[in-house]
Amino acid sequence: MALPRLRRPRGTAEVVSAAVVVVAVLVLAVRMLVAAAGALAQAWPVLLALVLLVGAVGVWRLRQASARRRREAERVAALQITLVEFDAMDDRYFEHALRDLLVRDGCTARRVGGAGDQAADVIGDHPRLGRIVVQAKHTRVGGKVGSSVMYAVKGTAGPVHKAAHAVVITNGTFTRDAMAWGERHGVHWVDRHRLERWARDGAALHELLGLSAGARAGRFKRAA
Repeated sequence: MALPRLRRPRGTAEVVSAAVVVVAVLVLAVRMLVAAAGALAQAWPVLLALVLLVGAVGVWRLRQASARRRREAERVAALQITLVEFDAMDDRYFEHALRDLLVRDGCTARRVGGAGDQAADVIGDHPRLGRIVVQAKHTRVGGKVGSSVMYAVKGTAGPVHKAAHAVVITNGTFTRDAMAWGERHGVHWVDRHRLERWARDGAALHELLGLSAGARAGRFKRAA
């Protein structure tokens, strides 16, 4: 619907009436501005206090978060785990411990173990070495990991997880066939002895295994 067009005032009386309306509107606007300024002038101490309070709470939260991150970084940097402690863990805690050790080594790591993990319990991304996929095998003392685990890890490390390096880690040992097959096909292994050097003595995993920056996910093609 078209808006009605305003006609221009005609005659002195209409001009004067229009001028009076304009002046009245301007006076009302000025009064409203003056009232708002007065209210703001009276309320500014409260507003200032509120702004300062919000700012103080924000700073406190940032400091708390920074302190938590610092404590966690210090804890991980000083992380040492003994074989006795590993043996006392269940599967889940074992995976969390391996994740923390990867973080200590400079990786961004996360635990992904569980149903449907497709032979990856922990995934770590190293800024120089690329993605490291870990299959964790927590066993009873004296338990051995066989070749079938190596086959599974090699089959999924590249195609599924885009890994540059694949590692099977156990608190037990490996069969000779498993170790030999892993070394032939690029699946690294960490047995009880290597685990102690990594977790208790502080050796970095990539140094312990001689991981290089040149590896690519395509190396994990399924063996014939």
